Amino acid sequence: MRIGFIGLGLMGSAMAGRLCAAGHEMVCYNRTREKTTALAAAGARVAETPAEAAAGAEIAITMLGTDEALRAVALGGDGIAAAMPPGAVHAAMGTHGIEACRALAAAHDAAGGAFVAAPVLGRPDAAAAGEIAILVGGPEDAAARLRPLFDIMGRVSFSAGPAPETAAAIKIAFNFVLGCAIEAMGEGFALIRRHGVDPAMFYEVLTDRLFDAPAHRIYGDIISREDYDRVGLTARLGLKDANLALAAAEAVNMPLPSGNAWRDRLLGAIAHGHGARDWSVVALEQARASGIE
Repeated sequence: MRIGFIGLGLMGSAMAGRLCAAGHEMVCYNRTREKTTALAAAGARVAETPAEAAAGAEIAITMLGTDEALRAVALGGDGIAAAMPPGAVHAAMGTHGIEACRALAAAHDAAGGAFVAAPVLGRPDAAAAGEIAILVGGPEDAAARLRPLFDIMGRVSFSAGPAPETAAAIKIAFNFVLGCAIEAMGEGFALIRRHGVDPAMFYEVLTDRLFDAPAHRIYGDIISREDYDRVGLTARLGLKDANLALAAAEAVNMPLPSGNAWRDRLLGAIAHGHGARDWSVVALEQARASGIE
């Protein structure tokens, strides 16, 4: 299959690498060109613009950090919506807002193509191992064309229905729940540390008797070791996700009180220079507020 892949950060590089290794014909693009080196060595062609990457592609995949980046890549002067052949499918696999997904769906429909929101669940190591989960929202025929690629990139795909924004809503809510869980763990670890408890011991009790999910094990371990440079998602991108959650709630006139606390903790982390560290660095902000750091 001819694939244009745009966005080669930690997640995108791992996902594109799996597709390339599976023998698909790939043209890749990244704003920072050095991030294309590994894929070029694996046989991918490197494009000079997003439009060049998408021209002639059956499938265009974007893995971008923000709605602004997605709109620029898809709808800008060198945008992929106009460059893709009629009938091609654009799968946006980053975490994006509901309104952005609606706008992209309309633009691709007008251009004779199709748009699918397919945000992923998992960290870069899971992406490299093909263990991510994928939420799929979009027209059924377009989603069906993507499934063989999703089977290479991930362990499981969940159908969110024919509207791309439903997949976006699920991913936003997922990251909200996960972010608040990380914040709660940060508070718990700060509490036991103030009482002289070894964080490793609390981590063992937490994951053995209360929360045995991968997220609690991974982020609990990062917090207990204060290993915030083990980056899956940066604090700055976590703040973007918190803002997406608050915007989605405001759009339907509902309160999201935990979201405000989570957002403020992320803002504090960024203000203290930790924006490029893992988003679990909110635990360091809690420790600071608790008189530990």
